[in-house]
Amino acid sequence: MTVQHWTFLLVGLSFSLYIWVAIASRAASTKEFYVAGGHVSPLANGMATAADWMSAASFLSMPGIIAAAGYDGSVFLMGWTGGYVLLALLLAPYLRKFGKFTVPDFVGDRYDSQSARIVAVVCAIFVSFTYVAGQMRGVGIVFSRFLEVPIDVGVLIGMAIVFIYAVLGGMKGITYTQVAQYCVLIFAFMVPAIFISIMVTGNPIPQLGFGGVDIASGAPLLERLDGLHAQLGFDAYTSGAKSTLDVFCITAALMLGTAGLPHVIVRFYTVPTVRGARISAGWALLFIAVLYTAAPAVAVFARTNLITSLSERPYAEAPDWFRTWESTQLIAFEDHNGDGLMQYVGPHATDADGAPVINELTIDNDIIVLANPEIAGLPNWVIALVAAGGLAAALSTAAGLLLVVSTAVSHDLLKRALKPDISERGELIAARVAAAVAIGIAGYLGINPPGFVAQVVAFAFGLAASSFFPVILLGIFSRRMNRAGAIVGMVTGITFTASYIVWFKLLHPELNAADNWWFGISPEGIGVIGMVINFVSASIVCAFTKAPPAHVQKLIDDIRLPSQ
Repeated sequence: MTVQHWTFLLVGLSFSLYIWVAIASRAASTKEFYVAGGHVSPLANGMATAADWMSAASFLSMPGIIAAAGYDGSVFLMGWTGGYVLLALLLAPYLRKFGKFTVPDFVGDRYDSQSARIVAVVCAIFVSFTYVAGQMRGVGIVFSRFLEVPIDVGVLIGMAIVFIYAVLGGMKGITYTQVAQYCVLIFAFMVPAIFISIMVTGNPIPQLGFGGVDIASGAPLLERLDGLHAQLGFDAYTSGAKSTLDVFCITAALMLGTAGLPHVIVRFYTVPTVRGARISAGWALLFIAVLYTAAPAVAVFARTNLITSLSERPYAEAPDWFRTWESTQLIAFEDHNGDGLMQYVGPHATDADGAPVINELTIDNDIIVLANPEIAGLPNWVIALVAAGGLAAALSTAAGLLLVVSTAVSHDLLKRALKPDISERGELIAARVAAAVAIGIAGYLGINPPGFVAQVVAFAFGLAASSFFPVILLGIFSRRMNRAGAIVGMVTGITFTASYIVWFKLLHPELNAADNWWFGISPEGIGVIGMVINFVSASIVCAFTKAPPAHVQKLIDDIRLPSQ
């Protein structure tokens, strides 16, 4: 069978499974819609959390940017891995002890303020929509290539699937769907990784093949890749061009943003006990580690195969996979010198006379993982399997994010602030309507994203770090922090971060370079500065305003003493 036939088969089977699970576990109450009734086992919740966490950014874009940027791309790997550990150890048990549905719920009750709750709702919606834009973009890319439809149509198909299991099933349906999606995405990621590791290094374990010997040259794989980079004028693969400060800021923004992401935090409310939250966090870390430890190896294999497949090759003899991806407009060739050869070179490339050589190939980072099995010549069913895995990764996270938006509107804004006498049935209807509207907005952002998948997701983490992380951390560990400090901190932190990102990425992209950034900090890393502004402004305002009332301080003491 052709790749397209295999794709229809595997994607169709996986989608049928997701929809069946969603319908079978349809939410019948608001508690089931918001937190799956609070009765999910730690093992199942660990798998669902891993699927929720490992989005299109982890499956498609993180290995892609590591493949393209080498050492500099590792900030995503370090930041996201460290961030989950930080969340699991520092915040998750305390938030589960609090026992509410959402992060705005925590903010509203902890700071005893409807205003703080509403500000948190706005922040949650803003962060979630920024994040979901990257997921829907990933869905569009997968469908564009493997179902041979335009990216816009691919996004619309993804919207329809998410609508079915997010709007009907709520958190209950999403949780058990994500268990299935984790199985699909991890199998889809590891099978081609094992195949290619054997082909490139002879070692069936990708994590070990990463540091192994390249069969074709007999040299260590990373040493060979550095040599290829040097020949073609790229920066050394194993050393970075980013400043130390920017690397630190991006890594920290990703870590601290993780600890403030509403769609990940809410997963710890779905288990019945605090102990269950701790156990599910451990399971999730194990499940996440399988993909994250293999990602650098996949990136190196993909980069090596890509360079050897395309460099100095006549365009007329371009491989079939190149022609197929070229039709998606995610890879393009422009023959600047008219010699018919595809010059895939870096910024430092020169010819025999020392004259600069212009790069003639444009390759979207987000296609590298998807194209890797085709470049390596793997069987068609493996290529289709990667498509199914990419869709599972993108859709699982998109569903979790859209549920956050839905819950923020129906529960935190409507039920807890604007219309407290609304019936449970009315709240459930409002949640589903909000989810449907959110899916429409997410689709628009997927069709018109502000960057590639990992980059867009990095913006969301920076926004979460600058808004939610300080208010949650201080809410748990500071008895003195009050409502005025929390509100001012969230507003100043997210406003500064969003303004910086919009200025350099949307309003003035021509200025988006290290020479123009403040202190050389990129938009992906500016969330750390926003977080500092949040902490400082919240602390100053808190010092000049009243301490929280006694019942709030007692609540803080209760949160900090987790029980079984």
